[in-house]
Amino acid sequence: MPPVSGGASRPSSPEPAPNTPGASAGTVMPGICHPTWSGCHTLLVVEGAGVRGVQRSAPGSRATRLELFYDLIFVFAFLNVTTVTAGNPTVAGLIRCLVVLALLWWCWTGFAVLGNLVRTDQGIVPLVGFATMAAAFVLALSLPKAFTDRPGGLPGPLVFAAGYFLVRVGETSIFLWLGRRDRDVRRRWRMLALPVVLATSLIVVAALVPQRLFDGTAEGVFRLALWLAALAVEYGAGLALRGTGWTVLSAGHWAERHSQIVLIALGEAIIALGFAPGGSAGLPLTWPALIAAVLGIAVAAALWWAYFDTLALGMEQTLHRTRDPVARAALARDAYTYLHLPVIAGVILFALGLKGLINDEADVSTPNWGVPLPGFDLLALYGGVALYLLALIVLGRKMLAAPRWPTIGGILLLLVLVPVAGSLPELSALTMLAVAAWLAVGAQTIVDAQRRRGVREVALAEQLAVEEDQTRWRGHHL
Repeated sequence: MPPVSGGASRPSSPEPAPNTPGASAGTVMPGICHPTWSGCHTLLVVEGAGVRGVQRSAPGSRATRLELFYDLIFVFAFLNVTTVTAGNPTVAGLIRCLVVLALLWWCWTGFAVLGNLVRTDQGIVPLVGFATMAAAFVLALSLPKAFTDRPGGLPGPLVFAAGYFLVRVGETSIFLWLGRRDRDVRRRWRMLALPVVLATSLIVVAALVPQRLFDGTAEGVFRLALWLAALAVEYGAGLALRGTGWTVLSAGHWAERHSQIVLIALGEAIIALGFAPGGSAGLPLTWPALIAAVLGIAVAAALWWAYFDTLALGMEQTLHRTRDPVARAALARDAYTYLHLPVIAGVILFALGLKGLINDEADVSTPNWGVPLPGFDLLALYGGVALYLLALIVLGRKMLAAPRWPTIGGILLLLVLVPVAGSLPELSALTMLAVAAWLAVGAQTIVDAQRRRGVREVALAEQLAVEEDQTRWRGHHL
């Protein structure tokens, strides 16, 4: 099993995968550190020896089943975020939703980085993963009481802070342990742990603020300011990555993990559509309820197509083609760690706007096309889709150097339709959203026809080559 050691050299391109021509014992492989650890030097993995209980990953590695298992925690976390925000439909509630979502995202991306460095389903790593999952579940479970301590039971804000601290410390400790033989990592361990400790301390201070120091709104504003400061520490430390030697071992794994979490978010939108806050199981099945379900799926399908049909494939191919480790690290950080957060936030906002819609349509006392959506739900519904499309525009520009004018037109159309939709029944508003989303996605697909054909041909050729290699190996060994 591979040990972790330091080295000054940086390969100009990813090294060959193990057990392939060109890879031999002692080959130096690029490692990875989390973007938040601004003082982290390159971790280099040397094949031939071993870190007990850990097997390193390889340039061609993909996501493991344990990582998918870990993502189940975030199904529940995203559901909790939308449920709590739906119960507090205010600007303050929305800001809290986005802040909590950003902290959850930072916890998730740390585990994605770990899976890029080591095989998470081998050795002792699954046990570490289970412990991290337990802490992450505590974090998700305490979300409804993360900002306000309610009478009875444990103090919610402190439990949330403890869960966040355990997740982040667990991730940091793994990387420090893997890099314990690297003199530079040992020398900079304080810089690696500082963002975690400082961010958690700010959340703890927010939880411990005596209510007698503030009156009403001032208390909430002060607590929120401390949470925003914690976010600034974590994400600001990530921006300090430039020039520290962080690199991505497997571009395929990195792209795949982020695609999977987008699917998780889209799944949350479908869950929000099917399960209203009050529950619709006792209500009759009506035509308006079925129409609302179909329209909600139509919008979710448009969001899927906008990301997965071509853009996700093209971004992964760009990451593969970026051979320089420093350039690849910057691209992976900017396009995935940072720019995928608004993608996730857009879907969560869309899910928030869907809350209760089918429940309303199933109620026989509701007019056939429903009543006008509340302003908060309407803005979440249309704003979520607009934010999602805006993030894809930036990703397309950065990763494919391609302006997405039809998508820009789609966002402008959504902005124009918001005041119109506000005066219409909710089914009409949802219909307009579905039509606008598919117009934008369809027009973008037509404009990108030539690029789409090239990207998808390369992706299919890669898939066929991998399948052929796997079939040949199985024929010899199984």
